Amino acid sequence: MFRFIFPACLVFSFVAPLPAQAVDQPPKQLVIVSFDGAHDNALWHKSRQMAARNGAHFTYFLSCTFLMNQAAKKAYQAPHQKRGKSNVGFAQSDDEIRERLGNIWHAHLEGHDISSHACGHFDGRKWSEADWSTEYTTFKATLKKAWKSVDLEEPRGWQDLVEHGIKGFRAPYLSVTAGGDMIAAQKKAGFTYDASLVTKGPATPVVEDGIVRFGLPLIPEGPNAKPVIAMDYNLFIRHSKGEEDKTDSKVFEDRAYTAFKEAFDKQYAGDRIPLQLGFHFVEMNGGAYWRALDRLVSDVCRRTDVACVSYAEAIPMIEARAKLRQQETSGL
Repeated sequence: MFRFIFPACLVFSFVAPLPAQAVDQPPKQLVIVSFDGAHDNALWHKSRQMAARNGAHFTYFLSCTFLMNQAAKKAYQAPHQKRGKSNVGFAQSDDEIRERLGNIWHAHLEGHDISSHACGHFDGRKWSEADWSTEYTTFKATLKKAWKSVDLEEPRGWQDLVEHGIKGFRAPYLSVTAGGDMIAAQKKAGFTYDASLVTKGPATPVVEDGIVRFGLPLIPEGPNAKPVIAMDYNLFIRHSKGEEDKTDSKVFEDRAYTAFKEAFDKQYAGDRIPLQLGFHFVEMNGGAYWRALDRLVSDVCRRTDVACVSYAEAIPMIEARAKLRQQETSGL
C-alpha cells in the first residue's frame, strides 16, 4: 500500500470541450476507463476479470518503480530527487514483481492498453524536456530488463511491446509542464497520446504537435451537482477529505455510481462524446469507487451501441468519426 502526495500548489491544465457538430448520432458511445499506478496484483486480477465479464478493454498507466527490486531501487534517481526515492514506493519482493509481470503480459494479450505513468510519481510541472526524457528513458529501460531482473524467462513479444506497443502517458498528479517541453520529450520517447489534462466536461481530444491529448472531465456529483474530476481520488477527497471511511462506503459508492451513470447518460442521449473515467490501484473508502465502476461497466459495456475501449483503441474510432463529420459537412 502507498499513499498519494498531492502538492498544495498543484495546477491543472484545462481544455475547453469542443462544440457539438450538427451531425447524426454516431453508432457507438465510447467509455474509456484507465488505472494509474497498476501495482497491486489483487487489483490486476480484479480489473481483468471485470473487463472479461463485460467485453471491455482498459488502459493501465504503469509506474515503473513497481518493477524495481532492492538493487534497482538503489540505482533509481528521478530528476531533482535523491537516489532511491519514490513517492509511491517500490516492489517489496521479486515474487511480487514476477506476478505483476504476468499480469501485465496477460493484460496485453487480452487486448488492454499498457501505458506509462513514469516511475517514481513525482510532480513534473517544472521539469524540462531533458528531465522528462530522463524519466521516460528509465521507464523503458526498467521494462526492457524486467523479466531478467527477477530470473524469469521473457515471453516472446515483450521487447516489441516495450519498444513499440506502449504509446500513452499520464503525468503523475495530472501535473503537466507549461509550454512544449513535456510534449517534445513524449515525441522523442515514441508516445503518440497523452492523458494528463482536465476538461470542463467530456471533450474530444486535441492534437498538440502530433500528440493526441486527452483530458479527464469534470462531471456533476453529489446533492448540489458540484463538478469534480471523474477520478476516484478526487471523489475520495470530496467524500471523506482523504481519510478512509468504510462506515459510509455504500453511500459513497452510490454517489459515485450516480455521477458516473448520469455523465454517461448525458452523452449517450446526446452528442456521444467519449466519457473518460480514471481510477487508481487502491480501493479507497472500502472499495466504494471500484464497486461503482463495476456497476457502470456491467450496466453499459455490453450494449451494442457502446464500446468500452482503451485510449489506444479509441483514437482510430474518434478519427473515423471526425472524417465522417468532414464528409457530411462538405456534402460528400
